[in-house]
Amino acid sequence: MLRKAIATKRPIHPSHAARPIRLLRKPFQIIRANFRAYLIINAIAYGLVIIGMVAAMVFPNLGAAQLATLEDNGTGDLVRSLINNPWLFALTILGVNVIRVGVLSIVLPSLIVPFAGIAIFAHKAFTIGLSLASTTSIPVVWIPHSLTLLIEFQAYALLMLGAYILGQAWIRPATIGARNPRQGYVRGLQQLGWLSLTALPLFIVGAIWEAFSLSYLFSR
Repeated sequence: MLRKAIATKRPIHPSHAARPIRLLRKPFQIIRANFRAYLIINAIAYGLVIIGMVAAMVFPNLGAAQLATLEDNGTGDLVRSLINNPWLFALTILGVNVIRVGVLSIVLPSLIVPFAGIAIFAHKAFTIGLSLASTTSIPVVWIPHSLTLLIEFQAYALLMLGAYILGQAWIRPATIGARNPRQGYVRGLQQLGWLSLTALPLFIVGAIWEAFSLSYLFSR
């Protein structure tokens, strides 16, 4: 009976075991194929945050105006109400980063107008820099919160790279091996999807780190 059970047991097909590896490999293949654009997009994302911070220090009125905007739209009150509940705070940050910024500011506009999400996020990155310089001290920004920027902005950079590939494939289908704009759009959308899946874990880790680090800093 035991021999029969062993004999009828289905072996694990090698392709099944290799599937997770392929899933991880695909996004890195996309990045490697568009590495120059990836570097430029990273320079835009991180560079504009730094420029915004410097601008707020040189021109305090800019920082004050951004701080007033955060108070007027309820962001300040929301942060203060969640600061002592880090898990709920992390969930809120994740929702804002993924839906409001990732989907509504980067992905959705790029589905309608080529490269639109890159331009929109470039402006947002500058205003984020203004906010950071206006609401936190320099040690707080560069010691714990710098890791938040590194993680979350890498997720945004991946989405922007996807938006760039989609725009290129849409306007110049031959760059992605497509015969016409419609086929280029579909293939570009597929690559945007792969990069979005890669960005999601970064959004999750970044939201948890941001929530717990800010909760710790403001509870001291």
